[in-house]
Amino acid sequence: MLIRRIILKTLCLMLLCNMAYAMSNDYDIVITKSKQELAVVKGEQTVKQFHIATGKGGNGTKREHGDKKTPLGIYKVIDFKNDSQFYYFIQIDYPNLLDAWYGYKNNVISANEFKKIAVAYKTRQKPPQDTRLGGYIGIHGIGQQDDQQLQIHNGFNWTNGCIALTNEQIMELKQYVTIGTKVIIRE
Repeated sequence: MLIRRIILKTLCLMLLCNMAYAMSNDYDIVITKSKQELAVVKGEQTVKQFHIATGKGGNGTKREHGDKKTPLGIYKVIDFKNDSQFYYFIQIDYPNLLDAWYGYKNNVISANEFKKIAVAYKTRQKPPQDTRLGGYIGIHGIGQQDDQQLQIHNGFNWTNGCIALTNEQIMELKQYVTIGTKVIIRE
């Protein structure tokens, strides 16, 4: 019980310390899964909106690798990949500290794995991507894009937990995103 209290206090302190860092970017990305919508927001103004596809695992948040759900929460951009199979990939810091807390609390990850995620969060590094919580979650394009792929994208949530745009849209989104951009994902 004592270790859980220490972890919870650490979680709260680290979240507060990182709020100032997250506020330094001009744009935020707000994803609403139920509306299949990604909005680029500056202050209170929506600058751009896109139709998206999310995880085929349905409603709720990602709890472990393989559940095919898109996580819910507040994340930040930590990496970009030009050579992605999905055309272009903007990686977020999933699992974040809150995901790790629930993972630890629900016996999905160990205290040591929680600690590694917490240290990564504190030092603004990429969290471990190989725990039972899963990893490599982000915003990406479709990949090889043809009429059939576009029909699937427009009609279904088809990803394994990521957020997908068309290839043209991901390149347009790229201009609003930097390392540290806040990404809010809600139901």
